[in-house]
Amino acid sequence: MPAQGRTLVRAAGLLAALRAVSCCDLAAADESGLSFWLQGTFGSFAAVPNEPGWSFDNTYYHAMAATSGGARVPRGGRIHGELKSPSDLFMFTPTYTFATPVLGGQAAVGISATYGRNTSSAAESVARLGGPVLSEARSDSVVGFGDLDPFAMLKWNLGVNNVMVYATAGVPVGAYDPNLLSSMGTGHWAADAGVGYTYFNEQVGFEASAVLGFTYNFINPYTQYQSGVDAHLDVAVSPWVSEKMHVGMVGYIYRQVTGDSGPGARLGEFKSRVVGVGPQIGFFFPFADRQGYLNVKAFQEYNGQNRLEGWTAYVTFSVQPPERKSANSAGKQ
Repeated sequence: MPAQGRTLVRAAGLLAALRAVSCCDLAAADESGLSFWLQGTFGSFAAVPNEPGWSFDNTYYHAMAATSGGARVPRGGRIHGELKSPSDLFMFTPTYTFATPVLGGQAAVGISATYGRNTSSAAESVARLGGPVLSEARSDSVVGFGDLDPFAMLKWNLGVNNVMVYATAGVPVGAYDPNLLSSMGTGHWAADAGVGYTYFNEQVGFEASAVLGFTYNFINPYTQYQSGVDAHLDVAVSPWVSEKMHVGMVGYIYRQVTGDSGPGARLGEFKSRVVGVGPQIGFFFPFADRQGYLNVKAFQEYNGQNRLEGWTAYVTFSVQPPERKSANSAGKQ
């Protein structure tokens, strides 16, 4: 791979890592059959260090999700079956990467904001929480801002090996009403942290990334429901087909490792899980005096339990800082 490839990959690395910490703003955690963490958003080059300075990441996210296999989900004050909840989100993530090393690694901080629409419908409401059994159709939708997700991360490069640690939090300021099926906020605080690894070999044009994280959900004060601890693993494999394009596969495994609790947890532990897999393609190009990157990827979900499942797609455009040149490299491309 030519020298330009390293600069482009550094841009993609920031995209892959920072989009991943903009977490799910669709509804209240596992309590509603969805998790705080938006699975599959860590991707290729996730742990590769980046160019210092400001970067800006813009993502359109579309999901078609529904319950399956007779699953029941508590949402909107009732327990529902046959729940469908498509969503369209636009996420904006400004990030600043520091030039000065921290603990021998590269530090970055930022925040992710979300605006979008979530529509939900339930063909059957099988039981009211604490009340009589009901049967009815119900639907509603919400358009507005989601929760804010500040984050920080550190990355280290050791030749073809790259390592990352990250931490993020969910600040519950998004549109949320515990009596509605649809929501743009979680209704509660959450914290997530994890580690990542990327193998990137410039000579052969191949990379493989994996990021493991855990989410702690605080109790929802509106429903007195506390979702359990969630584990998530995002993986990606991506060979290069040219110096400006890569293709590959992406996937994730999500599993709730502790049960739900609190007075509002009427279905008991309600542990959930799901697996997703799909293709991706990425393009690099100049954008004014900066680096541009466009990534498209999609996932089909399988083996879902106690949660909504279906398919999701991401279209992300990222603008990164230009490559910094040293005195020895000035004038070289």
